[in-house]
Amino acid sequence: MQKPDFPLVLGGNVFGWTADRETSFEVLDAFVEAGGTHIDTADSYSQWAPGNEGGESETILGAWLADHGAGTTIASKVGQSKHRPGLAPDNIRAALADSLRRLGRDSLDLYYAHFDDEDRPIEEIARTFSRVREEGLIGAIGVSNFSADRIAAWLQIAEREGWHAPTVIQKEYSLVERGIEADIVPLAREHGLSVLTYYSLGRGFLTGKYRDDTPVADSPRAGIAAGYLDDRGRAVLAALDDVSARHGTVPAAIALAWLATRPQVGGVIASGRNTAQLSDILAAARVRLSADDVALLDQASAPVATPH
Repeated sequence: MQKPDFPLVLGGNVFGWTADRETSFEVLDAFVEAGGTHIDTADSYSQWAPGNEGGESETILGAWLADHGAGTTIASKVGQSKHRPGLAPDNIRAALADSLRRLGRDSLDLYYAHFDDEDRPIEEIARTFSRVREEGLIGAIGVSNFSADRIAAWLQIAEREGWHAPTVIQKEYSLVERGIEADIVPLAREHGLSVLTYYSLGRGFLTGKYRDDTPVADSPRAGIAAGYLDDRGRAVLAALDDVSARHGTVPAAIALAWLATRPQVGGVIASGRNTAQLSDILAAARVRLSADDVALLDQASAPVATPH
């Protein structure tokens, strides 16, 4: 699998949530100016915020794209909107039409099934995505948060029927969450799929701001991130401190750069709620980790074996 020259993907989950329209535009401008091209959103972003209904991220992104869209690759997702939940064929088509309207586009470069809908036969989901791909409404198919078994079944059906198959898997992956190395990564390698990572900074833990006796209360994910502060988490932070000092950068940049070295990873998704946060993320694109750097981070973050 050929690695991209610019490994970072801008996550749009903050648009309309922790970043208002003006700040979102500033973040988008800075990302593109730095060389970024791939922007990731979903129809459900950010329905969890008070007063939001979902679609806010796509709406803000669509307004920005009207004047700045040349050369950008846009990915969105279906299945989690409270207004259009699930992966029934009619729902996929209606949700896609809604997303295209909000984004101001005739087609999407990449369209994900956001979460599996186990009430639907995988063959039905595969057929619907292949058809909208055949109609030119999407350029590529992605799967997010599916089990390895369901992805394998989708790929098998697509091959058997001659349908368009998924080419991208999006899953949680970071120095503190390496579970997909057991099943998703081998599956992606076998079938030549690219893996895009989310929660790439361990819900903020890998920025290094969560330390012993250092409470952090300014983040919506502070409680979850602080849960990584165990012996393994401390070892990861120590390794990040060591490597970031050698490279003259911040721990977040090293954590993202490590992900970009992983087999099958074709994009590292990270979001910044302002340009200051984005600056730390963009630093990852300039980092070139040595073999010793990678080995140190691998060792520190190695999953703890579960006793039988």
